Amino acid sequence: MSLKIIPFEPRYGPYFKDLNLAWIESYFFVEPEDIRLLEHCEQSIIESGGFIYFAEYEDTIVGCFALIRINEKSYELGKMAVDPNFHGLKIGQKLVSFAIDFAKTKCWDTLVLYSSTKLDAALHIYKKYGFKEVALEKKTTYLRSDLKMELPLLGV
Repeated sequence: MSLKIIPFEPRYGPYFKDLNLAWIESYFFVEPEDIRLLEHCEQSIIESGGFIYFAEYEDTIVGCFALIRINEKSYELGKMAVDPNFHGLKIGQKLVSFAIDFAKTKCWDTLVLYSSTKLDAALHIYKKYGFKEVALEKKTTYLRSDLKMELPLLGV
């Protein structure tokens, strides 16, 4: 498989938006925070200390994820999407693995993610890579989020 994980470049911004809108609209509805992050990903994520990466398969952008800064040592793994035409190739797993390895190189303490019990395949991947369910805050950013997971990185 000729899969490469590549960092954000402004020309990839539309892929970030389109890949995410596709999965959000197929399961849920687009919320104000989605619009803020997807319409202006460079300003809202990267300029705030975060990162965006893409999966490139045979010269086509087929997936993405963001690491959104919570604080100096904790980041949220979010806005992860894989084009449905490329499901089954373990691209989501490669993205999660890359995100974890990247976080370790940065010496971060924790990766956090918010998800939904509707997303069985995603939850399976997160659990496979060691994310554990933790208490969900009473007020979350997204109405669709009904669970929170964390991966402690210290000593891993």
